[in-house]
Amino acid sequence: MDIIHKYFPGLSESQIKQFSQLEKLYQYWNAKINVISRKDIDKLYIKHVLHSLAIAKVIEFKEGTTVLDVGTGGGFPGIPLAILFPKADFFLVDSIRKKIKVVNEIVDAISLGNVSTMHERVENISGNFDFIVSRAVTNMANFRSCVKGKVSSENNNKIHNGILYLKGGDLSKELEGISSHQYYISDYFEEDFFETKKVVYLSDGVRT
Repeated sequence: MDIIHKYFPGLSESQIKQFSQLEKLYQYWNAKINVISRKDIDKLYIKHVLHSLAIAKVIEFKEGTTVLDVGTGGGFPGIPLAILFPKADFFLVDSIRKKIKVVNEIVDAISLGNVSTMHERVENISGNFDFIVSRAVTNMANFRSCVKGKVSSENNNKIHNGILYLKGGDLSKELEGISSHQYYISDYFEEDFFETKKVVYLSDGVRT
C-alpha cells in the first residue's frame, strides 16, 4: 500500500481500506483461478494497481462519468479506478467467465458499489460510455474497431470522451495513421517498471 500512498496521498479511510484489502483477496483468488501471472502476484500494487491508476494522472473522472473496462481480466484497470473515483460508474467486461467470477468476488468483498460486470464480448454490448479503458488486449486498430460507436458524444470531463489505453513499448507502427496522444507513465511514477509504459488517448473516430 505504501506505493499507492506515495502517489495518491489524499485517499479517504474507506479508499485506504479497499486498496489494502486487494492483496489478500487477489492472493486467495489467484491461487484458485489464475487471473494474474503467478510471478507478478507479489508485485500486485506496482504492476497492476498503480499501473491502472496511471489513467488517473491523465484525467479525474467527474461524478456520473461512465467508464467501460474492456477485457478487464482480474479487474484491471477498472477496480483500482472505481476505488479512486467512487462517484463514477464502471462497467467491467470480459469474455472469460472465470475472470468475471473473480472480479465479482473482489467487488463484493470490498463493497465496491459503483461497479457492474458482464461476461460478454464487447462487440455484443449495447449502450454508450464516456470513456473506454483497457490494458493492451489487442492492437489499437482492432480495439478501436471493436468499440467504435460505443463512446458518447456528450462531453462532461476536462478532455473529450474517448479511449484510454494502457500499453508499453514502441507504438509508432501500431498507431500509424491513428490520431492519438501518448502520456508517458514515467512522467508520473518513478519506478523502473513504468519506463516504457504509456496511457494512449484517442477521441477521434470512436464517438457516436
